[in-house]
Amino acid sequence: MEVVSISTSRKEEIVDITSEVRNAVRGFGIGDGIALVFSFHTTTAIVINEAEPRLLSDIDEFLKYVVPENRRYRHDEIDNNASAHLRATLLGNSVTIPIVNGDVKLGTWQRILLIELDGPRNRRIGIQAVPGKIHHK
Repeated sequence: MEVVSISTSRKEEIVDITSEVRNAVRGFGIGDGIALVFSFHTTTAIVINEAEPRLLSDIDEFLKYVVPENRRYRHDEIDNNASAHLRATLLGNSVTIPIVNGDVKLGTWQRILLIELDGPRNRRIGIQAVPGKIHHK
């Protein structure tokens, strides 16, 4: 497993980590298989989507609508970051991506995104490759 560090600069931020994942996968030296990209943190998420700025803004607004901050959550009695935990729970902390010919296989507009929900912080992302035959056409 390779672990990469990502520093975020805002409380809520979406960071494109596709290049870091690609570099790690290429370094594993396997032809075909799957890559697991995993966040070691409970207030971040890993998703695959388009990195178009208006869409990223829509994602941020959607999360704030679904899990508002101005609500009383029990966890806020401890850390005051319950909304970040709940948003991360909705999105998930990992993605699995096919590896074909030594590289992650993404759709035309797909990017691997780290969603920071409780920053700014230094985050650790684990990237693991599992070799195996992928039947592609």
